[in-house]
Amino acid sequence: MDVAAGGDRQRGRRGGPPTWWRQGPTWWNRWDETADTRRWPWRSTLLVTVVVMVGSTFAAHAQEGERAPLDPFARALLLAGCALLLLRRRHPVPVAFGTALAAMVYLGAGYPYGPVFLVVALGFFSALAAGRRRAAWAALLLLWGGHVLVAHWLYRWLPPAGDAPAPWGQELVVAAWVAAIVAAAELTRVRREQWDRERAERAQAARRRADRERLRIAQELHDVLAHSISVINVQAGVGLALLDSDPEQARAALTTIKAASKEALGEVRQVLDTLRAPGDAPRAPAPGLDRLPELVEQAASAGLAVRVEGRPPRLPPGTDLAAFRIVQEALTNVVRHSGSRRARVRLAHDGSALRLRIDDDGPATGADAGGSGNGLAGMRERAAALGGTIEAGPRPDGGFRVLAELPLTAPEPDGPNEREPNP
Repeated sequence: MDVAAGGDRQRGRRGGPPTWWRQGPTWWNRWDETADTRRWPWRSTLLVTVVVMVGSTFAAHAQEGERAPLDPFARALLLAGCALLLLRRRHPVPVAFGTALAAMVYLGAGYPYGPVFLVVALGFFSALAAGRRRAAWAALLLLWGGHVLVAHWLYRWLPPAGDAPAPWGQELVVAAWVAAIVAAAELTRVRREQWDRERAERAQAARRRADRERLRIAQELHDVLAHSISVINVQAGVGLALLDSDPEQARAALTTIKAASKEALGEVRQVLDTLRAPGDAPRAPAPGLDRLPELVEQAASAGLAVRVEGRPPRLPPGTDLAAFRIVQEALTNVVRHSGSRRARVRLAHDGSALRLRIDDDGPATGADAGGSGNGLAGMRERAAALGGTIEAGPRPDGGFRVLAELPLTAPEPDGPNEREPNP
């Protein structure tokens, strides 16, 4: 969601490595497994071809008399190795072996050392980036083994004429070159895997944040609509029953319906506004326990007398909203599922937690005593998200009781001890 993206941008401003470093450089995406392999790497291959051809010409002048001069066959080998790089995205393994073979034939023919090794290095990198690690290593070892055979055994039958065996010190140079390529490739592979893991972790974190946001919105809509519709349902029944015998009482019921529906529309609109502009501040403050008298008045209009004991402390916004919604859902369940017309709400707190107790005297009027599964599950999810607990069940002497304990200190939204909501 946009909320998650905004959070990443804010963390980038507070410090730590920049986003481009955590995600990997842009050019690396060319090697990503999800890259479009239908595109031909014309520009990079053309650049490598120019470097190899021009560099080999200079190398031939520098090694004149020591190695065979460049002829059309040598240039054809160089061009063939470069042309294979066009296929490095689609067929990395054949390209790795093909470039190694072209370089081995080139060196076996006695042509000068030079940028031909660049073609082999790119073929090796391509196979490694495609996840073909064994093939990449095999191609590189094939070239090295071929070079050792040519330099120390087959030189007698290969050009240039009268060539002597290569000193073993030269093999150290070749070994250092191979080790450098291997080290660079392995470092690149490790860094790429790290980038892939970080991308997967960020995507998973974004999905978790999106799931939490959807759950929060679902809880808000359920609590708002369940309470308001329950009040409307009760008042609509009163209005229908008294429409002919007591028009004034029916008018009062209709007035309550209008007020409840207006309030429900306002709260639903506020919830939907967070979907349209998740980064914006809400237009109205979230409800809290300061609206408990209003909640008691709405319950009274539905025929439920509520007695409140205790006063709430100063609460964090998230805890205040959760406490209000828990009381609201509990009273709604009394209206809908209990035969009692009286309920008690008790608030108590110490230095660490707020304790809520909502009681009714029952009896239950249906199978869903105490409330439906969704309502109780929503209360538990709200409490668990804050590190609190909910206990709900029948009382030994009849009726139903809801006990909630919420910590007075809200947890960090993305802290390591954050509790995931139930799915």
